[in-house]
Amino acid sequence: METKVMIVDDNEYIRESVEILLQTEGIQIVSSASGNECLDQLETGFRGVLLMDIMMPIMDGWDTIRQIVKRGLYEGNIILMLTAKREPDEKMEGIQTYVTDYVTKPFNPMELLDMIKYYATILKNENPCHDSP
Repeated sequence: METKVMIVDDNEYIRESVEILLQTEGIQIVSSASGNECLDQLETGFRGVLLMDIMMPIMDGWDTIRQIVKRGLYEGNIILMLTAKREPDEKMEGIQTYVTDYVTKPFNPMELLDMIKYYATILKNENPCHDSP
């Protein structure tokens, strides 16, 4: 099974750190520095686990999720929030059903890796033909 993960975070250090962690496990990574880059990747067919930061300039994580849903790009994806915010804020209201899990920074790398593998398995089971040649 090929696991695909999109890291959506304006912090280059966070993106690179998570990329290094996931690449050691052979996970395919797409890196997006903004909500708009994330939407572009989804429009071109990315499907997998999204690690979404909340606090980003121009379009925050909550607004990005709203656009994902509005544009019909949610199917085939699982969204995990990866953020410094300890708790979701009021902007999550109305979209909480689209957020599968919430991870705070700093995070435990092995726990994050296990979580990603777990949710990737769920996606694989929901879309058994997803990774077929």
